Amino acid sequence: MIPPMQNPVPEASAGTSVAQRSLERSLERRREAYASEVRRLIDAAFRLMSDSGRLDPRVEQIVRAAGLSNQAFYRHFRSKSELLLAVLEDGIAQLEGYLSHRMAAAGTPALQVEAWLRGMLAQALRPAAARATRPFASAQGRLVEEFPGEIGALEIRLTAPLRAALEAARDAGELPGCDPEHDGRALYDLGMGWMQRHLRDGAAPSAGDAEALVRFALGGLRRGA
Repeated sequence: MIPPMQNPVPEASAGTSVAQRSLERSLERRREAYASEVRRLIDAAFRLMSDSGRLDPRVEQIVRAAGLSNQAFYRHFRSKSELLLAVLEDGIAQLEGYLSHRMAAAGTPALQVEAWLRGMLAQALRPAAARATRPFASAQGRLVEEFPGEIGALEIRLTAPLRAALEAARDAGELPGCDPEHDGRALYDLGMGWMQRHLRDGAAPSAGDAEALVRFALGGLRRGA
């Protein structure tokens, strides 16, 4: 009869073996390293695009600026266009956060709608924001042909807080005649088109130009009532 062990080895959590846990740790380290490489490539491409104001940095320029190799680039991205889409996604996420912050400080739903639109227009009004946003304005139109589903999803994401504010303004009686889906799309097209035109032309609009657009948009929403 085999005597019982005095200090048995504890069972692995969730039934995993030592070998499995070791493999998971190795994979986690690799995931962290790869995530760092992706972040460096996105940041490098963004810096090059912001500094030049153009959408076409070469792959060799990007990997040099990131301190990586061509092999690292193609480990994560199938093409330069796919990296540019990742840069655009990152920029949209930052813009979404900026707009949400402005809306949170606005108070009533109708004022939140106005804050969203003013925040969009501010991307062309402020020199630093315009310099950083110009490549994205060009990228969106160019990349939509190659990635229509992804670009459409980004537009939906960016307008989600706007549509929620429009719905709340309608329900509160501030904008009773508005259609959140239709009017959210119209405000997006209006604001994005205005911003892209000024960024493309390189001519900084005035605060008065932006104010006229805001009055026009809000007047249209109120006339719907």
